[in-house]
Amino acid sequence: MSAVQAVAARAGAPIGADFAVMSLSDRLKPWEVVVKRLRAVAEADLVLALYNPRSRSRTEQVAQARAVLLEHKSPRTVVVVGRDIGRAGESLTVTSLGELDPGSIDMKCLLIIGASATRVTAAGRVWSPRFVP
Repeated sequence: MSAVQAVAARAGAPIGADFAVMSLSDRLKPWEVVVKRLRAVAEADLVLALYNPRSRSRTEQVAQARAVLLEHKSPRTVVVVGRDIGRAGESLTVTSLGELDPGSIDMKCLLIIGASATRVTAAGRVWSPRFVP
């Protein structure tokens, strides 16, 4: 099971529809490529899972990615932050793209940024419908 699936399962069903998975690391590809891909996913209105969000030497990528996504997504877009899922001390936070604090994200986190149709139930479960007409 991948980290994306583990976080999604804890959250509910946020990746029940089309989704993309990306690394925010620019170690093996230029940051410009990451930004181009972020824009493409945001314009396509896909759910997006982000791994490798931050490291000791890469501290600005989450804030920059958030800014790029906000060019195309509402600040109310649902965001799930899973930290250490499957390990002792795991945590799951549901927030919005506008409220996401990049400073709270570290390498132990995986982020799932919802599509425009992604919702949160009254019980706090996150889900994305398979099709929105």
